[in-house]
Amino acid sequence: MPEPEDDSPEKKSRRKLVVIAVVALLAIGAALFYWHSTFTEDTDDAQVDGDLYQVSSRIAGQVIKVYVEDNQEVKAGDLLAEIDPKDFQVALEQAQANLANAEAAAIQASVNVPITSITSSTSISTTGSDVQSAQAAIAQSQKQVAAAQARVAQAQANAKKSDLDVERYGPLVEKDVISKQQYDAAVAAAAANRASVLEAESTLIAQQEAVRQSQQKLSQARSTALEAVKNGPSQVKAQEARARAADAAVKEAQARVDQAKLNLSYTRILAPTTGIVNKKNVNVGANLSVGQDLMTIIPLSNLWVTANFKETQLEHMHEGQKVEIKVDALGGKKFHGVVKQIGGATGSRLSLFPPENATGNYVKVVQRIPVRIDFTNLDQENSDHKLRPGYSVVPIVSVK
Repeated sequence: MPEPEDDSPEKKSRRKLVVIAVVALLAIGAALFYWHSTFTEDTDDAQVDGDLYQVSSRIAGQVIKVYVEDNQEVKAGDLLAEIDPKDFQVALEQAQANLANAEAAAIQASVNVPITSITSSTSISTTGSDVQSAQAAIAQSQKQVAAAQARVAQAQANAKKSDLDVERYGPLVEKDVISKQQYDAAVAAAAANRASVLEAESTLIAQQEAVRQSQQKLSQARSTALEAVKNGPSQVKAQEARARAADAAVKEAQARVDQAKLNLSYTRILAPTTGIVNKKNVNVGANLSVGQDLMTIIPLSNLWVTANFKETQLEHMHEGQKVEIKVDALGGKKFHGVVKQIGGATGSRLSLFPPENATGNYVKVVQRIPVRIDFTNLDQENSDHKLRPGYSVVPIVSVK
């Protein structure tokens, strides 16, 4: 015979509690589902985006050192690679020598302005002639000083170049790429150029002494001068124009020096921002051209999410709403953000060939709108820098 069911009050009470618990759980689940479907919008068509910094060469040259590898973290200003600076150093020294020549010419032109003023006067006294002679002597001496300075600069540049030639020829003669006679000729040329530097410096000292003596004579002549000599206006204006042209030449030469300094600085390729090295495409010995891409720097401090929501999800969505972002690659780790912008057109309308629906076979397809979501606490939530551009995410927007 079947045993009679236990209908004790305790048994009935337990069954009632179980029923109540099940009903409560169903109610909570229904409430959560209702809240989620009513007050949030989410999509799995979303990815992390970020800026990409292309690092390229601003000059042409041969790479002598590379300091980074793919996926290496770098800071803004870190040295990434170096280009051989020797040619650019020589170019700078040549530009500086040309600047010295231009400055010497400008000094000569500026000195000739008062000389022209004196020589064009219609009448001078005996003491005035003495002043004129002394000024002419100073002008000539200063001209010679300027010329001597230019020769010193040119001789120093030549000596530097010949020393570099000897340095370059040394390994070549050891490898029999060039003859010993060629190497000896380069050594002799370097010695001759160094001797020319000494000779030019001696001449400069002598000319500077001549200037000092001429200045003493001018001081004596001025002390006894009885009349001032007036200039011929047209001659003075012409000489002033030449002086202005000489000053312009100095500015041009200075600009070339500045450009040479810039080119020399470009031999050190620096990181434009803090981030991760990617797509490194440079090695030691490579000959670079101007504008050639070397690598990409991906900054990890300026990331955002591009989420493609269905147009039916945008009714209550607007800028400023809070977003919870789950990252698939990080085991569903949550980040926090805010709706920054809602796209101005659908993805299909922005495609290269937008759809044309002029035929009678039109089928309505729900379109997707790109929405930009900015992270609000990225520095702390991504302190380990594991979040990278391209990761798939699930953003959940609170639209309540």
